Amino acid sequence: MDQTRFRQATPEDAQGLLDVERAAGIAALGHIFPPHMYPFPSDEVRAKWEAALAEPGVRVLVLDDDVDSSRLACFVAHDGRLLRHLAVHPARWGSGLARAAMDAAVAEMSDPRLWCLVDNDQAIGFYEHLGWRRTGRTKAAEYAPFPDEVEMALPRG
Repeated sequence: MDQTRFRQATPEDAQGLLDVERAAGIAALGHIFPPHMYPFPSDEVRAKWEAALAEPGVRVLVLDDDVDSSRLACFVAHDGRLLRHLAVHPARWGSGLARAAMDAAVAEMSDPRLWCLVDNDQAIGFYEHLGWRRTGRTKAAEYAPFPDEVEMALPRG
């Protein structure tokens, strides 16, 4: 995947970031956040993206969807050390975009770390396939029902 296709997100991308996160979250995390019990927190997530896009030191890389020009295909957000978020629109799952986004982010990070929901087996399997390892640290997620997250690190060398 050609990483040069990723671009730095702008404030105008906040809605597109929300749309991809919502689509991917509902498709992948319904077993953790049943939508009938925990509706997707669109307002909070949009505010999170607006803040991240304005935060110094945070990079939000997006890939415009070449299949559907009305949406983003994927995004990855990180700072110098922490991979904050990665999502691929469900219509593009299996296309290699998640790996390309990870490669783009990790290339810009030192001592990469991330937090992943413990019960998000698909994501944990993906990260472990790329060489990430669990550190043993856990914390509660920021959204109800506050499931556990596990920290993962990418060993270098």
